[in-house]
Amino acid sequence: MRAPSISALLVLASYAFDTPFCLADSHQEALKAKEKIKAACPAYEHYARVPHAPYSNGPMELPYQRPSVHCRTFHSEAVEETIKDFNATMVDRDLARLFENAFPNTLDTTVRWHTDGLEKGDISPTAKWAADGAWKGAQSFIVTGDINAEWLRDSTNQLAQYQRLAKKDPAINSLILGAINTQAEYVITSPYCNAFQPPPPSKLKPSDNGQSDAVHPAYEFSKVFECKYELDSLAHFLRLGNEYYDHTASTAFLTPRWYKALDALLKVLDEQSKPTFSSQTGVFEKQEYRFQRSTNTGTETLVLAGNGNPLANGTGLIRSAFRPSDDATNLGFFIPANAMIATELKRTSALLHSANKLKLSLDLKLRSESISRGIWGHGVVHTQKWGQVFAFEVDGYGSHILMDDANVPSLLSLPYLGFVTKDDQTYKNTRAMILSPLGNPYYLTGPSFSGIGGPHIGLQNAWPMSLLMQILTSDDPVEVKGLFEAVKRASPLGLVHESVDVGKVRDYTRVWFAWANSVLAQAVLDVAERMPEVLFGKGGEAYIVDE
Repeated sequence: MRAPSISALLVLASYAFDTPFCLADSHQEALKAKEKIKAACPAYEHYARVPHAPYSNGPMELPYQRPSVHCRTFHSEAVEETIKDFNATMVDRDLARLFENAFPNTLDTTVRWHTDGLEKGDISPTAKWAADGAWKGAQSFIVTGDINAEWLRDSTNQLAQYQRLAKKDPAINSLILGAINTQAEYVITSPYCNAFQPPPPSKLKPSDNGQSDAVHPAYEFSKVFECKYELDSLAHFLRLGNEYYDHTASTAFLTPRWYKALDALLKVLDEQSKPTFSSQTGVFEKQEYRFQRSTNTGTETLVLAGNGNPLANGTGLIRSAFRPSDDATNLGFFIPANAMIATELKRTSALLHSANKLKLSLDLKLRSESISRGIWGHGVVHTQKWGQVFAFEVDGYGSHILMDDANVPSLLSLPYLGFVTKDDQTYKNTRAMILSPLGNPYYLTGPSFSGIGGPHIGLQNAWPMSLLMQILTSDDPVEVKGLFEAVKRASPLGLVHESVDVGKVRDYTRVWFAWANSVLAQAVLDVAERMPEVLFGKGGEAYIVDE
């Protein structure tokens, strides 16, 4: 018997997706019909490589790259209404198309599994993974794109542009609440790890990252996709909840499991604040976290038997073994991640104070203040050309690295993270340094594109995400307009790539990278509120998405 064609399945989809379950033979049959349709959908990493009509009516004629409505992984009416609003008002039709593709990309393509936790049968209380209340309530598994795993950092950023819709859209509210709950389970399971396998109740199969890693503490391969300890991953877990609280005033995520995850997080901070040599005896002490990978790429493993280079005592800073690029740090006190964790600890402290958790709130406040003092005391250095600037990494002995990487947290993103204001003089000096090839070895320039890159891809590829972060930290309409133009030119397929060759933007890495598209959406929404004339023309009114 011949298998049904995709077109035939899509006809069936219109019934399976749109017909109320009460009209179907059963709820389970309707779900099976949906799964059959999903199975017929083309893999998005292949679909996105080909331009699709209709094309924008701007000079670039950018393609429409959203998958068929039947192949999308999540739906939000508020997101669709926002897209309609921007399509009706944006002057630059190519940028409008880029926003139309990018804003919903996380929902369209990366929500591998979501449950609101209310339907019977979602979570089996007798399953071994359900012990101690695990996996209760809403849950959301958000993959980074072309890899079937969830990064704590990526998923937080992938959802960031929807946070302001959570108060008025129940679907978005449930999705983000589920993401917080799922991240809490991951942090409880392996607080040193950065990327995770599908949740056990999702019944999705785990995948192998193809690497041979020796890691301490040990972890379960069925639960963890990769275990690179990145301080910003834990900061992003806190940020996801803090942003949700700020936009909804809801503390529904403050469950016993969330508090257990917070305990695991604080234990990591305590362990990773320890120096390489005992402060009492001067004797070398192994790091609690150690990582070694069989590789010929230096950025993929840690030196000195997985311990990393020595770090001094008494700095107040927290070690990060890897950067948000997943590259190893050279000097373990990574300043952007320390700035981020200090900021999110402070925000979480205020949240817990409002929840009457006064002792815990004070603990987080004091931790934040200690890390901040460490940044200003050890992470700021004097340069002859740029003046006082933030270093990228330090070791507490006086050694430092001056550079920036496109991945967030970065030095460029410090105001976006909330650590300093845009008019802070040390930040302004740092910004001038890292946006110049004379001050930042990874500010890459070429005939087709310029921007910050990093060691992760190489010396010819800059990341459009760095230009978007430049927009989010700029108050200059002329600068912002030029940056949008550059990002648009680097996105001929209608999606924001991970990186592009500065000599030829059609040479790119990752056609499908949800994080970068989410930052484009954030930048457009931000500028629509702060500088509406850039997007809507002279006399354009501010568009505030959560009003």
